[in-house]
Amino acid sequence: MKLHYETTENESSASWLVLIHGLFGSLDNLAGIKRHFSQHYNILSIDLPDHGQSQHFESFDLIQTAHEIDAVLKHIGADEYHLLGHSLGGKAAMLCALHYPDKIASLMVADIAPVDYPARHDAIINGLEAVDLATLDNRKDADKQLSEHVSEPGVRQFLLKSLYQNDQQQWQWRFNLAGLTAAYDEIRSWPSVKMQFTRPTLFIKGGKSDYIQTAHQDAIAALFPAARAHVIQGVGHWLHAEKPAAFNAVVENFLKQQSTN
Repeated sequence: MKLHYETTENESSASWLVLIHGLFGSLDNLAGIKRHFSQHYNILSIDLPDHGQSQHFESFDLIQTAHEIDAVLKHIGADEYHLLGHSLGGKAAMLCALHYPDKIASLMVADIAPVDYPARHDAIINGLEAVDLATLDNRKDADKQLSEHVSEPGVRQFLLKSLYQNDQQQWQWRFNLAGLTAAYDEIRSWPSVKMQFTRPTLFIKGGKSDYIQTAHQDAIAALFPAARAHVIQGVGHWLHAEKPAAFNAVVENFLKQQSTN
């Protein structure tokens, strides 16, 4: 497998819930969701390509990512599953649903739409590139260097979760910074696809986030005609981390509706 993954298996008859994290993250970012649902679902958590412990590729490709996720699901023997992705993971989840619609019982997309986005991560990328890994003594040094470009402490804390020391005690990023930076135009875009996913779909939006806008409704409806939306008020783009109980309740309610239909 080219993608690193972890499974938390409940029982053979339980449904699978697949969790896919966002840009510059890892499968640990959705650990709170995994803990909440692991009593009733088999959980598959995946590191995206060029992230976490997954393989680093020559270039990040959205459609190829969907195929790699499907390869993992074939490998573990999941015939049908519920799919939940946040941000870049939401794009990957949408493309999985469009390419493999018969395998996916339902789709949940957290704060992203199937559209091209303007460059939003220039400050983050500049900050990550400015961290001098060779001279770091500790994480505080990295945080100080990063803060010159990224003012939000929460964002820096999120990014620094992927900073680690290898066996030679050298500081490194778990994600492929050079590769993701080179592929950023691909990451922020949406590929031209003609398929549809007609099964139950839920878009979950952060009330203070502008990642999903009214202007995106037509693009969503064209690809996901059964889509519904839920807004969690008072949160931004990292809605599952800002209000985990509210986020999990929305997901749980949606999944319960699928089991009773």
